[in-house]
Amino acid sequence: MSDKLVNGTCSSNGNGNGNGDASNKKCNGTRKEVRVWCDGCYDMVHFGHANSLRQAKALGDKVIVGIHTDEEITKHKGPPVFTEEERVKMVKGIKWVDEVVLGAPYVTTLEVLDQNDCDFCVHGDDITMTAEGVDTYHLVKSANRYKEVKRTAGVSTTDLVGRMLLLTRNHFRQGSAEYDIEKEGSSNMGQDSAAKSPWTGCSQFLPTTQKIIQFSDGKSPNPGDKIVYVAGAFDLFHVGHLDFLEKARKLGDYLIVGLHTDPVVNSYKGSNYPIMNLHERVLSVLACKFVNEVVIGAPYCVTEELLDHFKIDVVCHGRTPISLEDGKVDPYAVPKTRAIFELIDSGNDMTTERIVERIILHRLEYERRNQAKEKKEIEAFEALQRQKQTQKAG
Repeated sequence: MSDKLVNGTCSSNGNGNGNGDASNKKCNGTRKEVRVWCDGCYDMVHFGHANSLRQAKALGDKVIVGIHTDEEITKHKGPPVFTEEERVKMVKGIKWVDEVVLGAPYVTTLEVLDQNDCDFCVHGDDITMTAEGVDTYHLVKSANRYKEVKRTAGVSTTDLVGRMLLLTRNHFRQGSAEYDIEKEGSSNMGQDSAAKSPWTGCSQFLPTTQKIIQFSDGKSPNPGDKIVYVAGAFDLFHVGHLDFLEKARKLGDYLIVGLHTDPVVNSYKGSNYPIMNLHERVLSVLACKFVNEVVIGAPYCVTEELLDHFKIDVVCHGRTPISLEDGKVDPYAVPKTRAIFELIDSGNDMTTERIVERIILHRLEYERRNQAKEKKEIEAFEALQRQKQTQKAG
């Protein structure tokens, strides 16, 4: 366990959200630094992962994240969507993460906690199992070095993969069959009532002001700060977005991200985009350590009013093509006139469309993966329910 010492007057790690551990308060004197271990696949990192890590951070001082290799994930769960290098980069970009360790074992051991100087392990209140159906946290649970946080309802990698596969099906449906998509079996993977997993089955994400407050750092720009503004969809927040925002942040001291509404995104992306709705995209972007503030439902055209209101010094755009509003108006005409517009090359060619292409390419593999995962989860849930009934009867 950690022998590092923390000095300071009384302050809490709870971030004002009620999730802090009272024993972790920094009070007069010195105490050991509490290091928290989290691990997982972190494939297609989303705001659910970020919320789990935020809650873990509230239980200690440092969050160390162990990430499974591509080989381990393929063995126990099926092929990951993203490579281990991409997954490591995404987790490092989350504001509550202090260290990342690649090569974490699929079953969390006491040795891995000790090797990384961690006091305990934190995971969501769902069950993760090996290919053999073994609880991956049974060792740390038995040693009383395990704590649970609330899983974010309404989002999972399984669910997002399902949304992308639905995207490929609607194009082939016409006439009376056009809306039959909702009546299909659980090959929809979490999108319909036939998917019965209690953890990754169908549920709706319900945004609240409290959740946005928890994700926001709540800091305003300091006097004299150079303020940078970028805007876009930031759908299925990925490594391309991350690299772009890191470059944009380096152009100033305070980064504001404007997020377009769902209808606006659909107007320039077409098809069934965006895959994540505005509320989900807000939390995904707020979790990024390079972002200071988000404008929810930003205007597509960057206006004089927006620039003046936020006192913006630089407006940036990446390498993706700029769609004209109504086919005529350059959305960046005003910042260009003010000579504050800059194009950024992030050096990363990942796009939301490329992610969807990966999913479509391996469609059958992902469907098999998620059906098997759902089956194991249902069996585990039913076993837990039987165990609870037995304990009550006893």
